[in-house]
Amino acid sequence: MQANKRFSREVIRYLRGEIREAGGNEVYAFGWLDEQGLVGRAEVQARGNEGAVLALPERQEAFGDAPDVLIHNHPSGFLVPSDNDLAIAGRAAEAGIGSFIIDNEAAELYAVVEPTRRRKVRKLDAEAISASLEEGGAVAARLEAFELRPSQLGLMRLIIRGFNEDALVAAEAGTGVGKSFAYLLPALNYALDNDERIVISTATINLQQQLYDKDIPLVAAALAGRGEIKAVLVKGRGNYLCRRRLHDALREVEAGLLEDEEFHALRAINDWAESGAAGSRSDLPFMPPETIWSRVCSESDLCMGMRCPERERCFFLALRRECSGARILVVNHHLLFADLAARDRGAGYDATVVLPPYRRVVIDEAHTVEDSVTSFLSESFSRLSLGRALGRLYRVRRSQRRGLLLRLAGLLPASFGAEAQAEEAGAEIEKLRAFSGELDGEALDICREEGAFRLTPAREALFGGLVSRLAGLRRQLSSLAERIRLMVEGVSPDGEEDPAVWEIKSILRRLDAVMGVCSAFLEYRERDREVLWLERHQGASGNWAEFHLTPIDVAPRLKEILFEPNRTVVCVSATLTVGGRFDHWGGRSGFNLARDREALSGVYPSPFPYASSVLLAVPSDAPLPEEAPFRSFVDQAVGALAGSSGGSALVLFTSYEALRSSWAAASPGLERQGIRCLKQGDDDRGRLLKTFLEDESSVLFATHSFWEGVDAPGDTLRLVILCRLPFKSPGDPVFEARCEALEKQGGNAFMDLSLPESVIKFKQGFGRLMRRSSDHGVVAVLDGRILKKRYGSFFLRSIPETRRSFAEFSGVLRDTENFLFSRRGAAP
Repeated sequence: MQANKRFSREVIRYLRGEIREAGGNEVYAFGWLDEQGLVGRAEVQARGNEGAVLALPERQEAFGDAPDVLIHNHPSGFLVPSDNDLAIAGRAAEAGIGSFIIDNEAAELYAVVEPTRRRKVRKLDAEAISASLEEGGAVAARLEAFELRPSQLGLMRLIIRGFNEDALVAAEAGTGVGKSFAYLLPALNYALDNDERIVISTATINLQQQLYDKDIPLVAAALAGRGEIKAVLVKGRGNYLCRRRLHDALREVEAGLLEDEEFHALRAINDWAESGAAGSRSDLPFMPPETIWSRVCSESDLCMGMRCPERERCFFLALRRECSGARILVVNHHLLFADLAARDRGAGYDATVVLPPYRRVVIDEAHTVEDSVTSFLSESFSRLSLGRALGRLYRVRRSQRRGLLLRLAGLLPASFGAEAQAEEAGAEIEKLRAFSGELDGEALDICREEGAFRLTPAREALFGGLVSRLAGLRRQLSSLAERIRLMVEGVSPDGEEDPAVWEIKSILRRLDAVMGVCSAFLEYRERDREVLWLERHQGASGNWAEFHLTPIDVAPRLKEILFEPNRTVVCVSATLTVGGRFDHWGGRSGFNLARDREALSGVYPSPFPYASSVLLAVPSDAPLPEEAPFRSFVDQAVGALAGSSGGSALVLFTSYEALRSSWAAASPGLERQGIRCLKQGDDDRGRLLKTFLEDESSVLFATHSFWEGVDAPGDTLRLVILCRLPFKSPGDPVFEARCEALEKQGGNAFMDLSLPESVIKFKQGFGRLMRRSSDHGVVAVLDGRILKKRYGSFFLRSIPETRRSFAEFSGVLRDTENFLFSRRGAAP
């Protein structure tokens, strides 16, 4: 075929010139179709060798403006595709990309695969969308108490640009801006106009539920005249029941292989599953033990797919079918990163992996992105997690042998000696349990009171005894795994579909992962991009240690899996900046590394009346944390402040030790005043928050996780006490390693990492107070550094302008009481 039927004249001239400049050798280019369907633009990507063209599919996946067609020449003039040409064309075709071969004059063309014509993208109309959030607008009319918020409209216009310009967006939106509507309106409009799927990711379950149950239905109703838009709330696979695993567990009950209490829990789950439930753990009317739920939940490596007898009734497949027809998916960060990582590993961006395909993402609570992806990429094991896996394989209770290995033995021919093999494997497992207990004891000794230990060359001598233990654990696990694999290989084809075989294969993969962590510790000098560390835990069953493998710098990975391949990524949070700049968050999250992408950013302050409704109270006589009187000062100040406010207080700490000390000192006096004192750790987070919200006079003593995600409007919360500036402990292994990495790169660990992270968390803690425009109250900071250290100004400048009381504690106490009980906070 003549090339001018597929190429514009300009492209023909361009390709001809590039081929001549390459001496007539092979040239490989990307091409883009114009409105007439011709290749109207081309860019050469590689020259002269076959290896270059083999890399093109990977390059096109990462290309911001994905090409419509791959183009290369055959210098021989023989335009029949080779095997390599066909392989590359096939991979490109999966992404809807065509493949052309041309001669050296760009006169003749062979179309291996025709390109798919792009649909014309409909740009969002900023004026029309903004009008829906103005007086009388479609969304405004549906809100109970609408008020025009210029900052919300400004944020929405920025996000609209992000969609229209295929850009990255970073936006800080203060409390009360209304960021949810500011991104939902562009997202839902874009999904309707262009029939595209958009993923909205959050860090907390509360925000997921709010978006799915309240905000999205409201916006969808406002857009109902333009068409129906389907949204689905997606949870991780482990949140859904697997019927096949449940029935398998019930068969173990019938065989007498489970305890009575396990039987009752499983029977209750089965009754619930048959009652028409959707299969989500959160919908259960009771909370099953983790050991039971992990036995029956859906897991990817245990899924039998088309061969599953419960496929037609599968809860997770029902969810997938729902997702395939949805244009808005509401997910959490961990699920999003699981999907992105799988795509980056080779699954591609046009197939269903964890989620159906998408190319536009909105990330709310984006300040948590680094922590979320760090958690996802980390690996760990402990005596307890290993014990659970081994217990599934083989255990002895009340003189009865139980476990999957016994079921596996029943699938093997008599000639295999399966019973003896199972017995020997069982003996190995018992030895492993004892050995892991000894390893755990030594690890706890190393952690000591600090609660954590990081393995470094300087500390290698302290770790020395564990080296042989870890090597021994790896060796024993390898021996056990090899024995079990030989047993699995002996199963006949008829028995390969038995659920026990699938369960055992999954456990073997987990044992492999444990061996991988062991190997990482033994080879730690070669793992300079990761932190190898131990962590001490306390629980009802005693103390135990956990071995961790954690990446030091996740920014390059985030750039690769999130910011490069997606056309639009919108990142919003109330706390992304330090001093009004995104430098810190942008550097840590990978946002700043995507330099070849258009990036937009903006700061949109809260519309709330902080200047009249909030008092920032800082005792000028507060000691510094390193000074001896600091602990007793905080303990007494907490009791006095909470008493003066009549409760309704959230007291935030940076350590459990400090929390326990203040609670012990303050709670007796407060309880005598009729003020209920709640303490983190006495109940699970959800129930503790519910109790706090229902009792307006209560005081909640809490630490790390409560610095954010607490929404207590009105008189429930009138006083927030920040006992200490939230700097990370220098002994935190991951933080320590990241500080060292910064210093090696010529940075300043305090100014570039420690201070910015603390300021962002301080902003989160401060933001707990003002949740509605009608709220008023006091934020008290008991750390003397905020006034006495030069860097204290970073914290003061990071929050909105408020009333201030910077006086001796007696004056602060008086001002606090006056402010809270005078009408709407008259001047103290």
